[in-house]
Amino acid sequence: MQIVYRAENIIDANLVKNALEHEGIPAFVSGQYLTGAAGELPPMALVNVMVSEIDFPRARAIAEKLDAELAECRAEPDAEGGLLPDPA
Repeated sequence: MQIVYRAENIIDANLVKNALEHEGIPAFVSGQYLTGAAGELPPMALVNVMVSEIDFPRARAIAEKLDAELAECRAEPDAEGGLLPDPA
């Protein structure tokens, strides 16, 4: 298996995993249980999405596209303020 995506968090990893599986590519999230010990471990990429070598080229393209979309969402927060009500 090869790492196709190094995630910032468990949510991003599972979004990529689900997108890959939707396209028929089996994927595995490694390290998701290590984040609970983050205070005890050195800061590094703990959560990765892995796929088989044969699926890597197609999976990489999907992961890169989704990563770009996630980065865009982080850079431009919801103009309406998200789910929180406006302060009164």
